[in-house]
Amino acid sequence: MKIFTLLFTLAFTAFSFAPEIATVNTAESTITWTAKKVTGQHHGKVPITAATLDYQNGKILGGTFEMDMTSLTVEDLTDAGMNKKLTDHLKSDDFFSVEKHNTSNFKITEAKTSNGKDYVLTGDLTIKGITKPVSFPATVAVNAGKITATGKLTFDRTHYDIKFRSGSYFENLADKLIYDDVELDVKLVASE
Repeated sequence: MKIFTLLFTLAFTAFSFAPEIATVNTAESTITWTAKKVTGQHHGKVPITAATLDYQNGKILGGTFEMDMTSLTVEDLTDAGMNKKLTDHLKSDDFFSVEKHNTSNFKITEAKTSNGKDYVLTGDLTIKGITKPVSFPATVAVNAGKITATGKLTFDRTHYDIKFRSGSYFENLADKLIYDDVELDVKLVASE
């Protein structure tokens, strides 16, 4: 009888501490990318196809989001021809190889916070089938039953075999150089 009571207590304890899985509203959530070069920068969007947040007692414990690389857009070029040219180039093997790798994703492995609002999120970022650990600061707000997590994730594109015009791999690029760091402004909105 004592063994049964112990097993029941352990099972109940494990169940009661399991985080709730909050499904992220992909229509309200956004990821904006920014890439810089010597002569300026470009930015655009990458749609989120699926995302969840592991949430308990007012704190984020984990989560994931998946990006649709085939629908990546460029937002700063208004000329249709130039926009298409850059968008197609970003989808090519010089950059994200979207025919072979149509999604990228991030999985939170650790969420550190001292106040339940300001976080350092650490996780595995997978791009072009290559997974590397990344950490970034994030802020979480809860208002009227909505959880909104925002943060700026910066990654080194060369870690994901994206070396086109990288000063780390090519010399004498002058004003053709594209910086290695890419910024992703992440906004995830979920219901509590």
